[in-house]
Amino acid sequence: MLTRAAALWRTGLLSGWGGGRGLWTGRPQSDTDNAKPLEGVKILDLTRVLAGPFATMNLGDLGAEVIKVERPGVGDDTRTWGPPFVDTESTYFLSVNRNKKSIAVNIKDPQGVKIIKELAAVCDVFVENYVPGKLSAMGLGYEDVDKIAPHIVYCSITGYGQTGPMSQRAGYDSVASAISGLMYITGPEDGDPVRPGVAMTDLATGLYAFGAIMAGLIQRYRTGRGLFIDCNLLSSQVACLTQIAANYLIGQKEAKRWGTAHGSIVPYQAFKTKDGYLVVGAGNNQQFATICKILNLPELIDDSKYKTNHLRVQNRKELIKILSARFIEEVTKKWLCLFEGSGIPYGPINSMKEIFEEPQALL
Repeated sequence: MLTRAAALWRTGLLSGWGGGRGLWTGRPQSDTDNAKPLEGVKILDLTRVLAGPFATMNLGDLGAEVIKVERPGVGDDTRTWGPPFVDTESTYFLSVNRNKKSIAVNIKDPQGVKIIKELAAVCDVFVENYVPGKLSAMGLGYEDVDKIAPHIVYCSITGYGQTGPMSQRAGYDSVASAISGLMYITGPEDGDPVRPGVAMTDLATGLYAFGAIMAGLIQRYRTGRGLFIDCNLLSSQVACLTQIAANYLIGQKEAKRWGTAHGSIVPYQAFKTKDGYLVVGAGNNQQFATICKILNLPELIDDSKYKTNHLRVQNRKELIKILSARFIEEVTKKWLCLFEGSGIPYGPINSMKEIFEEPQALL
């Protein structure tokens, strides 16, 4: 039945290079003004868990047709990652698999491999997150798919890349977060390393893959050829270390944990109020002066210890002690009213209930 579905899917639907659909860049006609940018682009999704499904979900949100391939009988591992569940589906699975169609194919069986190749021949993008070499052993590596679908943008998402001493390891977010240094810099200043509250390494990798696939589609439009994309958790997270990595590579400055604070900007952290927390940041001297006025601490503005951000960083402990003593005197709502319209970056630390009751988040 799946083979027949692939044949029907192929019939009369595709144009462009090698049987793949090209990207149309002309101005849409009036009857297609509401078309999504990736309508007509077909994604064959062999990914599981989070990084890959997050990437393909974003492609689906932009209008691509996403066919998710799962294992017969069990499906994606995250279908069972709960509670909570909606009927038999975990909310974890549902959170990263909207806008997709799902089929079950045994890719360890030759007939299953044949089905995947038939689908690849009529798709624009092929995304997988298997350990390097595993799909090649089944006849579904990039070289295999490229022979029957030279137009394909083939994206491989792994833990540690295609080569190197760690390439054959399975990749999970927390482990890559630890190895990359993210966990080392996350947590209380004097406490233990902490895993971020969501799988940021997986999500960052998914966004890198999403961007690379979009770029790959543009390149294919220009050249008529597909390409191979190598995206992995470790490289993605190391890239996201940004100024922390630069501090070490350029200045040989080892990183440390700062809790909610910032190593190079003061004040920029969460302050405890009478009934919660408020995060406030001063990225320049004018913003610092405004904060001092709102807190009714004008004497700090001209204090020689706090005249510049560099001085404020040097005298962090004393300044934060003064500011903290003032913030805790009022409830969060009072501070929100005082900061409103000030031009200062500020906001409360919200619970899930609070953020999903926030009018701005509901727009």
